[in-house]
Amino acid sequence: MQGSTYGSLFSITTWGESHGKALGCVIDGCPSGLAIQDSDIQQYLNRRKTNQSPYASNRKEPDEVEILSGVFEGKTTGTPISLVIYNTDQKPKDYQNIKDIFRPGHADYTFFEKYGIRDYRGGGRSSGRETICRVAGGAVAMLILKELGIQLTTFAKAIGPVTVPSNLYNFAEIQSNPLLMPNQEYANKAALYLEDIMKKQDSSGGIVECVVTGIPVGLGEPVFNKLDSNLAKAVMSIGSVKGVEIGDGFKASSALGSTNNDQYSVSDNVIRKNTNHSGGVLGGLSDGDNLILRAAIKPTPSITKTQSTVSICNKEVEISVSGRHDPIIVPRAIVVVESMVAITIVDLLLQNMTSKLDNIKKLYSNEHQNSRHL
Repeated sequence: MQGSTYGSLFSITTWGESHGKALGCVIDGCPSGLAIQDSDIQQYLNRRKTNQSPYASNRKEPDEVEILSGVFEGKTTGTPISLVIYNTDQKPKDYQNIKDIFRPGHADYTFFEKYGIRDYRGGGRSSGRETICRVAGGAVAMLILKELGIQLTTFAKAIGPVTVPSNLYNFAEIQSNPLLMPNQEYANKAALYLEDIMKKQDSSGGIVECVVTGIPVGLGEPVFNKLDSNLAKAVMSIGSVKGVEIGDGFKASSALGSTNNDQYSVSDNVIRKNTNHSGGVLGGLSDGDNLILRAAIKPTPSITKTQSTVSICNKEVEISVSGRHDPIIVPRAIVVVESMVAITIVDLLLQNMTSKLDNIKKLYSNEHQNSRHL
């Protein structure tokens, strides 16, 4: 199987299945000297854990990470970092009744047609549980960004039809509700909506927004390696994501040039934009403003409501998916989106170091001076 690696200079390779013995992540390209320990990664895995709210699966996995390589005496060595998370609460028997049936909304049919075999135990590599590996890799990327003063704030902008207007954001309230919305009043409305759809044996989608501050101007490349195109690929690779937008996104299609353009001004001898319709990206390069990305998350496909489908033998059947499933993926997907954004930014930061000859000369002249004082 191809496509389990993402990134160029800073990359992650994920492995493992939903109901296999373990899952893991190998990180290549992490610079040496980064202070790191298990707990630094664990705090991000905890944000993704199940069984933390009425809106999450009751699969009780500890999701404890173990660093196998690439770290010595609390610091990265510059060699590949290997991380493992063991599965402890697998229940493959929950899937016995659907092992020959294609679940609507899942990759069961497409995976089987491509490979001629499928891991019916929760979807195998197609399962949302694979995203725990991305979060482990993203945790390392976020430690690097923290060293550079770059900060990510990610939250649920919308749950179903309940959308928080951007002028009512209060980031201090994100952690005060299980849906991780930046406004308690809207979170209460969303909770009532979810209670209603759960009674109807259905599920909901929503929108995750990620705001990144502190990005320097010029991150990304202007043709095939654009900041926004790389972000779109990274975030769209998350199984539940069906759309990505930067800044005004689709609203830009109905705007005028005079209203969509971010006009410039000078303040304290620094060039600034008066607005941020661009979402922090112009011509594929960061423009120095806040990066604003939104991801559309589809409703959880595994629902107990009866649906029509077919079997491997082309027989039409009805299905009601039992077992342990989230009625909404959005709150747990937040840290996954954040992780893929962080990995993309770190990768492009490392690539950006060679964009100017002056940068290379500065790096190696400093190294030359340091070597003379050894």
